[in-house]
Amino acid sequence: MAKPLRFRYAPGSWSEARVRNELLQPLQANIGAEMRDPWYQSPAGFDAVRFEMANGDVALFCWDDEAGYWLGNTETPSALWRTDKHGFAEVSYPIRRWAERELLAQLNEESPWLEAYPHVSWFFLPVFLSKDGRHTTREFFRDHAAGFPDADRDDVLAFYEELLSTGALDPYRETMAGKLGTSETLDLTRMTATMGEFNAAYLLLEAGYDVTPEAAVTTGHSIDYRASHDGDEEASLVEVTRPLPPKHRSAGSPITAIRETAETKSSGQLEEHGGGVTLFVDCSSFPDDDWLAIAGEQPEVRHRPAVVFRLRPSGHVEAYRKGGLPLDLGDAVEWIDD
Repeated sequence: MAKPLRFRYAPGSWSEARVRNELLQPLQANIGAEMRDPWYQSPAGFDAVRFEMANGDVALFCWDDEAGYWLGNTETPSALWRTDKHGFAEVSYPIRRWAERELLAQLNEESPWLEAYPHVSWFFLPVFLSKDGRHTTREFFRDHAAGFPDADRDDVLAFYEELLSTGALDPYRETMAGKLGTSETLDLTRMTATMGEFNAAYLLLEAGYDVTPEAAVTTGHSIDYRASHDGDEEASLVEVTRPLPPKHRSAGSPITAIRETAETKSSGQLEEHGGGVTLFVDCSSFPDDDWLAIAGEQPEVRHRPAVVFRLRPSGHVEAYRKGGLPLDLGDAVEWIDD
């Protein structure tokens, strides 16, 4: 399975003749390719070209006298096989911005329904235009409302657009976007679980916390979030799980579904950590009837402290608590256990 889009850094002197010989010719021979002018002006001091393949793949290459930078969702020419890979944040801003403008224009041409959501488009660009995952990741948002049941796609996109427009998750874009995966096979379970982490981030941000994803802990694990307020002496750790509703799993009831999913977390990673982590159980995948059953019984989830919540694309959150929370979620949720 290919990874999210990354640049290949190719040091050395490049010229148009070398680009044609070492990049264009093998692409033409293997999959059919045309080398064209880029759609946007190249970075200052760089020459740039755009490769368009017969199968719909696209690649960008820019170069100066010292190095070249390749970015594409197609096969890599052998001349670049042993080159180092760099994330978007690891290359200079002019190169990154030029490449992003090219690819965002490509994305909007292929999927015009995303054009109204520039932050969603930008944030998930590394997977929306990845080699193997460019169809499935977009399908997840387009046809499955990013894991929300009985929800309008545009309402869901508008919700995530507002969340991402805060910029709070920008420093962690490649890590967070990459969790959607880049498989040619649509994996609704993994993708929906990934969006549970975004839902948890929304809840923490609405409560006024700063969030740091993938917080390293002494056991060698990473916990989904470290949440802190300015001036706090200690941060809180939050792990997120998102159970599937009964119709998508063997569990016979919504109560059993959340208990089984939470137990997987509490008897594994959280048990090894030895306490000090709040478990967020995201029930946003559950339709109304299932959530009403959970809200009515408010079952234990085999871990304390825990927050069991359901988010709707309107931003409204209902939740109940188990144990004493180290977090003050305030007005970010409507508590149903009061």
